[in-house]
Amino acid sequence: MALEVGQPFPSFSLPNQDGKTLSLGDFAGKWLVLYVYPKDDTPGCTIQGQSFTATRQDFDAANITVVGISEDDVASHRNFCNKFNFTIDLLADTKHELLRAAQVGQSEWKGTLYWDRTTFVIDPSGVLRKIYEKVTPQGHEQVLLTDIKALQG
Repeated sequence: MALEVGQPFPSFSLPNQDGKTLSLGDFAGKWLVLYVYPKDDTPGCTIQGQSFTATRQDFDAANITVVGISEDDVASHRNFCNKFNFTIDLLADTKHELLRAAQVGQSEWKGTLYWDRTTFVIDPSGVLRKIYEKVTPQGHEQVLLTDIKALQG
């Protein structure tokens, strides 16, 4: 069954870059942007992390938390965050539990499968409100701010 807007988002408990477990319930009462990216320390993924870090105050002011997720492990996420001074959490889904539950697509590049750049917008009650597939990293944070503010009314 496909994941659809209007349904509860799949529950998760995954470690962030500091090894702290974060769960869907931790974000209750806030809007959550959960963005899937292919790999730590690659050009597009770095642009996304830097863009979300640069606009963090705008998201905070709108009661929106931004969290990235990839299949990279905690140590890789920690290095990625430290290298670029990210102020957002990156979740490590090394067993692909949430990536599969959220039905994120996969593509192949140079013989390697990777998870498609996908963004989910989850409302304060845990309901999926919007899905962006095959996201272009440049400027995506501004699109999200505009769209979520419209959803908030």
